[in-house]
Amino acid sequence: MEFVTLSNGVKMPKLGFGVFMIRNDETERCVLDAINAGYRLIDTAQAYGNEEGVGNAIVNCGLPREELFITTKIWISNNGYEKAKASIEESLRKLKTDYIDLMLIHQPFGDYYGTYRAMEEAYKAGKLRAIGVSNFYPDRFIDLTSFVEVKPAVNQIETHVFHQQRTAHEYLLKYGAQHMAWAPFAEGKNGMFSNETLISIAEKHVKTAAQIALRYLMQSDVVVIPKSTHKERMEENFNVFDFTLDEADMQSIAALDTEKTLFFSHYDPAQVERFASFGK
Repeated sequence: MEFVTLSNGVKMPKLGFGVFMIRNDETERCVLDAINAGYRLIDTAQAYGNEEGVGNAIVNCGLPREELFITTKIWISNNGYEKAKASIEESLRKLKTDYIDLMLIHQPFGDYYGTYRAMEEAYKAGKLRAIGVSNFYPDRFIDLTSFVEVKPAVNQIETHVFHQQRTAHEYLLKYGAQHMAWAPFAEGKNGMFSNETLISIAEKHVKTAAQIALRYLMQSDVVVIPKSTHKERMEENFNVFDFTLDEADMQSIAALDTEKTLFFSHYDPAQVERFASFGK
């Protein structure tokens, strides 16, 4: 396993397992399979509705708690100091743990300053080992970072070979935050798994296009959290530590960047209205 060291000194695995869109009743099995495959970072969220499944896996996996790195996120409906404070306790209960390794604000809408204050308080109390944000574009990330006491250690944003987030990455480096990718496979959009560039590089290294996509992000100093409900795919996605992409490979994949989201934009008023509605 490769690790990154967050700004507060906490070590975080560079490769994790995401549970987005996995039913709660299926989550425990998937997380146990992932842990057996070697994963130690598990990424969930209040909005996913499967924190309890992750918690069951934490209890039943047989590993000491300190060997796992658990991430969850506060949803828009829980934004604001009092709601966020209560939701942190609820996440701890559902995850069946005394502490969470990384807690993020899921979306930059509503009173996320109040949410962040609640997270800072829980961080100082030892309930959270690190805190940060998710889906914060550079403008809102800089704004928040400039006015809080505990700087965000992580920003989890849409990142894949078709949307590489170079500008965001530059500012995260500047402010000492770790870049973390959601949808590292672009959820299969743009023909990710049949892309000619990725296939060609995969053949060269005797790997798959998916493994090349993950390796590229990891070598670009991005933490990745691929998701699968199939054990063989989990194992394949984890098998990315025995090779290195060379400079020509990296440049070829860099050229795939369209600099455009494949999912949603916070600069789209209709999308902002949709996200804001979750907080009402």
